[in-house]
Amino acid sequence: MQELNQSAVTEFILLGFASNPRTNPLLFTFFLVFYLLILVSNSLLITLIHQDTRLHTPMYFFISVLSLLDMCYTTTTVPQMLVHILSKKRAISFARCVAQMYIFLLFGIAEYWLFSIMSVDRYVAICHPLRYKVIMSHCVCLLMVGICAAYGVVGGLSYTSFAMCLPYCGPNEIDRYFCEVPAVLKLACADTSLNDLVNIITGFNVIVVPLSLIVLVYVNIFFTIMKIRSAQGQIKAFSTCASHITVVSMFAIPCSITYMSPGSDSSSNSGKKMALFYNIATTFLNPVIYSLRNKDVKNAFLKLMGRGMAPE
Repeated sequence: MQELNQSAVTEFILLGFASNPRTNPLLFTFFLVFYLLILVSNSLLITLIHQDTRLHTPMYFFISVLSLLDMCYTTTTVPQMLVHILSKKRAISFARCVAQMYIFLLFGIAEYWLFSIMSVDRYVAICHPLRYKVIMSHCVCLLMVGICAAYGVVGGLSYTSFAMCLPYCGPNEIDRYFCEVPAVLKLACADTSLNDLVNIITGFNVIVVPLSLIVLVYVNIFFTIMKIRSAQGQIKAFSTCASHITVVSMFAIPCSITYMSPGSDSSSNSGKKMALFYNIATTFLNPVIYSLRNKDVKNAFLKLMGRGMAPE
């Protein structure tokens, strides 16, 4: 049955952006520069965390994993988009489309859960500072990252497998610049109500649950900070959470709208813009936010450049 379903459509056409010979080179240059900046900035942040022993803490370990995930799931989509901008044929085979959907979801869901793990790390650091190193040991951090990866594998498989069980008999044009489940479901030649239900259930487990955990954790952090008598201490505690809250907000809101809405109701234009935002904009801004607001990262960079102060 699966072979019959796949035989009708052997490839999809990714419409991407409006094809214009005059603007395509400009679009290509714009996104290429953004992509290279994403790779360089995230790679630099990982290098700084690895090289500087003062950054060998659970918080920076999770930030380095976040940077790695950002590079991985951006690389899943952007290089192909760059090729298609300058190419007349924007086709992608059925198998490659399935693989792209799965890999993108794997890294995206893992990152979503990583945000919740990072909020737990901030909770332990602020609410239980004396036990922080004991609770957030290296083994515990590795276990948490492993759980994020497991959720990515299972969640991505759930989204993709149910979408690919449907028959696709045409049209085969996807109004996105990469294969994404909500957009692909719109092309199915069958009722997608079951898929919408599965996507909502899966989305609840991989989006709503970690987001609820983040909110719950930060409510507890807020009440703990309010008990601090020193105003300077409160400001310092809030500043350690500000970067994480900003990054989570930029990533969580568009992802939740895209993947928690029924596939048939997803707007092509808004979906394309939101996909650009959480696939490119957030991955570019993440290292900027975590570095510009962080004195330790700045010092590590100056040290790497040979202008920093000697280690204490």
